Amino acid sequence: MWDRAARSRSGLHPALKPGAEDARLRVSLSSLLALEPHARRLSFTSRQHAKSALNGRHRSRIRGRGLDFEELRDYLPSDDVRSIDWKVTARTGTPYVRVFTEERDRPTLIVVDQRMSMFYGSVLNMKSVTAAEAAAIAAFRVLEQGDRVGGLVVGDQHVAEFRPKRARSVLNQFLTALVHAGDMLAADAPSVVPVAFNAILKSVARIAPRNHLILLISDFDEVDARSKTLLSGLCRHNDVVMVMVTDPTSQALPQGSRIIASDGTLQAELNLGDEQVRRDLLDFSQGRLEEVLQWQNEMRLSVLPLTTAEPTLEQIATLLGRRGR
Repeated sequence: MWDRAARSRSGLHPALKPGAEDARLRVSLSSLLALEPHARRLSFTSRQHAKSALNGRHRSRIRGRGLDFEELRDYLPSDDVRSIDWKVTARTGTPYVRVFTEERDRPTLIVVDQRMSMFYGSVLNMKSVTAAEAAAIAAFRVLEQGDRVGGLVVGDQHVAEFRPKRARSVLNQFLTALVHAGDMLAADAPSVVPVAFNAILKSVARIAPRNHLILLISDFDEVDARSKTLLSGLCRHNDVVMVMVTDPTSQALPQGSRIIASDGTLQAELNLGDEQVRRDLLDFSQGRLEEVLQWQNEMRLSVLPLTTAEPTLEQIATLLGRRGR
């Protein structure tokens, strides 16, 4: 977890002009608003491009707007003959019609992790920045298509809650909360016990008991068996998408170097030249990734992976099969 000054001193990034803010470390309201026109070209519904991560083996079960089949019933004189199911009618010898109901809008709840574990990045962005940008893109798109949008912005010791509404004012408040949460992250921030991930899931269940689209944007660094149980409960009555934010160091560590890890109070030196140390660290991070990815085969949810090493908008466009211009 490096702050801007530490990165500049180490030569990893050039020094910024006085008063300037590095967009790779923290988002600003203007940078989030700039994503709005690009978000209009994206879709989170079930009609996805063939290359979309929501299609095929990783297909989302998210329902788009349209007509939902409800039942077959006997034909009545007032029914439109175009609604007759001729196959069932021929099989039974009795006229039957197919009844459809129009699908109502689905409120969306966007849950964004902005706790201290997200203040980390080794290539381009901090995980907190990637998460905030993904949340803004989703919020813009949901409101654009006429649905209600709300969210939870989760910091180490605070949770900003916004009930889903079809209102621009709620979206603006949500974006402002994202910026505020990101501003509170710093390498020298005091060490505190963060809000537990399972407590977040319980809050989600309270706000979105059923018929919601729930986007969980996090690195999911503390999931456990209880998390799986809570997620399973959410999936029974909602559409759930887990947007998993990772850093390249979860897959590969620099060879033969020593790094200093800190929780803000204590420090520990890790010798990456020690093969056992490297293996233990990689096994831990990759095991968590594999566990979360496995859940999409066991539960009614989708997992979308995002990396801090690439621009957020381009990744989402590729995952959804819509490359931006």
